[in-house]
Amino acid sequence: MLLRRITLACLCAAFVAGCETTTISRVDPQVAAAIAAEAPGNYYIGRRYYKKDYKMWGWVRKPGQPWKTAQLVMMNENTKLAPDRAAGTLGIDNNTEYRLEGYFTGGKVYEPASNGFYPEFVMTGYEVRSKNPPMIYRDRRQLDPKIRILAPPR
Repeated sequence: MLLRRITLACLCAAFVAGCETTTISRVDPQVAAAIAAEAPGNYYIGRRYYKKDYKMWGWVRKPGQPWKTAQLVMMNENTKLAPDRAAGTLGIDNNTEYRLEGYFTGGKVYEPASNGFYPEFVMTGYEVRSKNPPMIYRDRRQLDPKIRILAPPR
């Protein structure tokens, strides 16, 4: 009887240890199709990620690459103002997707509210791709400028 209970306990433990809850990060088919349709070239795709308490600009990736490869950047505006700053209203373009001309300087810029260092991007030109692009975040609350979520796109 004792041997049977030990065997049953071991089997249950093995079964429970084999069970694992995972978060599956599926990319929206609309997002995947848009990325697949991007022409290769010497430009970037940017998604404005305005947060009231932070000073970073948003997510930037190479064309044809998934959003999970994007970097959260600090925009160097010595050459050209970011679109919202040029319009005189910070964050007015939150979640707008852009085709960006420019380059990474290789430097990092400190952002005090997040206590983090982010790559510096110099924008030399831009074109609005979409003011209502498909969702690239796991949580819709990431789009709220008042909520301090800095999770990367999926």
